[in-house]
Amino acid sequence: MQFEKIEFTMQLSEQEIIRREKLNKLVEMGINAFPADEYVITDTTESIKQNFSESKQVKIAGRLMSRRIQGKASFAELQDSTGKIQVYFNRDEICTGEDKTLYNDVYKHLLDIGDIIGVEGELFTTQVGEKTVLVKNFTLLTKSLRPLPLAKTDENGVVHDAFNDAELRYRQRYVDLTVNPHVKEIFVKRTKLFNAMRTFFNDAGYFEVETPILQSIPGGAAARPFITHHNALDIPLYLRIANELYLKRLIVGGFDGVYEFSKNFRNEGMDRTHNPEFTAMEIYVAYKDYNWMMDFTEKLLEFCATSVNGNAESTFGEHTISWKAPYPRVSMTEAILKYTGFDITGKTEQELFDFAKSIGIDVNETMGKGKLIDEIFGEKCEGNFIQPTFITDYPIEMSPLTKKHRSKEGLTERFELMVCGKEIANAYSELNDPIDQRERFEEQLKLSEKGDDEATGFIDEDFLRALEYGMPPTSGLGIGMDRLIMFLTNNPSIQEVLFFPQMRPEKAVPQIELGEDEKVILEILNSQEDAFSLTEVKERSQLSGKKWDKASKNLTKHGMVKVEKIDDNILMKLV
Repeated sequence: MQFEKIEFTMQLSEQEIIRREKLNKLVEMGINAFPADEYVITDTTESIKQNFSESKQVKIAGRLMSRRIQGKASFAELQDSTGKIQVYFNRDEICTGEDKTLYNDVYKHLLDIGDIIGVEGELFTTQVGEKTVLVKNFTLLTKSLRPLPLAKTDENGVVHDAFNDAELRYRQRYVDLTVNPHVKEIFVKRTKLFNAMRTFFNDAGYFEVETPILQSIPGGAAARPFITHHNALDIPLYLRIANELYLKRLIVGGFDGVYEFSKNFRNEGMDRTHNPEFTAMEIYVAYKDYNWMMDFTEKLLEFCATSVNGNAESTFGEHTISWKAPYPRVSMTEAILKYTGFDITGKTEQELFDFAKSIGIDVNETMGKGKLIDEIFGEKCEGNFIQPTFITDYPIEMSPLTKKHRSKEGLTERFELMVCGKEIANAYSELNDPIDQRERFEEQLKLSEKGDDEATGFIDEDFLRALEYGMPPTSGLGIGMDRLIMFLTNNPSIQEVLFFPQMRPEKAVPQIELGEDEKVILEILNSQEDAFSLTEVKERSQLSGKKWDKASKNLTKHGMVKVEKIDDNILMKLV
């Protein structure tokens, strides 16, 4: 097979240029650096370590993460999806005949850290007890054209150049997962959480469903939607803010229990606990109420925590959270009275507004009673609930889809589960009276017209029609899955538990024209993987003091080289 030599017109760093030059040399040698052939793997690094036996034949593939070349032999480290393992390259084992090109040229000079290779060999244990693969043959599977930002540990155990800048990690999650393997464990636990929750629901006899993401009316929650347009129908559509109303339609249709893991979208602010795209789980069970749902929820979360972490506890910051049932139950009225001294019972909108202003809460005239109470609770009460606690019996103004409390005037049968001052679950005895529901929708519509951009600005006539056919008594529960996994993995930022969190547009990387003096410095630095002393680079460059200062400052300014002091040494290296 013939491979075409690659011509490069992009403006690249020196290391990227060198890697592409190596790619062209491989092409000239007839080696395809991006083969399409299946590479059959018989083992992983994990299976090798678990089932190790001397001289066993293995075939693995992974990314070259480090190597120590010593003439005709080299120890290297290979990383696959299960971990890392040491591999030993010996020229005479790989090149048994006269032609030593595969080792001398390809391995030593044309491979780079980050390249993906396949390795065939046999297992042995080194003199220091390291389980190792003796390479008999290797195959280049993918050439890495960008250098990995690998951390280095000095003789004092101090780590340098760790890839820990949060913005870079979130933008380049593929690099983050490669060089920070511990990050992968967060997402392994995330999948364990979803699997555990599905198991719990399925074992209870409930049915997983899917509902529309594009909706003609955004309903089921108080939030600002994203708006798009359907060209063929020439109508506006909304990315769903919740799936509640569709799941209730299925209860009307005869399902006794349905649940869905849904991607929801809310066109609101971003912070450490909010992303505009997030995952929620909602479940609706017929013939149940919110008291039953509290019992169900605490058993569910105890099961999930144990499935994810091996026990019913997790650490979050300075707190140890116990997910073991049962959880305390505190009414919202009691909570506000306890932490503010103010009894919200029977208070008018103006009285709530005046009180909120008096205790320093930022409120405005667009807020109705529900929003005012929510602000008071959020500012003065939420942070006091560290261990899982059910906050119950919300005022009717805060809960337009919830049944009125059966014995407490002005309240609804609703609870939220608070953990470490944050809400992770919301549940109701669902409103199934279509007349009452229409009145609640109309009240929300008035708030929307008043200027509350989170109030529902629509009346969903089809949903009301469904209720008129009859929905049995039902309890529903919603859980923020992203926030829950934050608590189970000790991550205070939602960005840490999303593979690809929403980011601001990336700024263009400034490009510079390299002069001959800059190229001389880069060529010296690229001649070895380790850093040079600044003095040695300056001496080897043979540049005058003025030229050296100008070239080195230009490279440093544009982030192409780094100068740092380690102990008494001043070092220069490529970034």
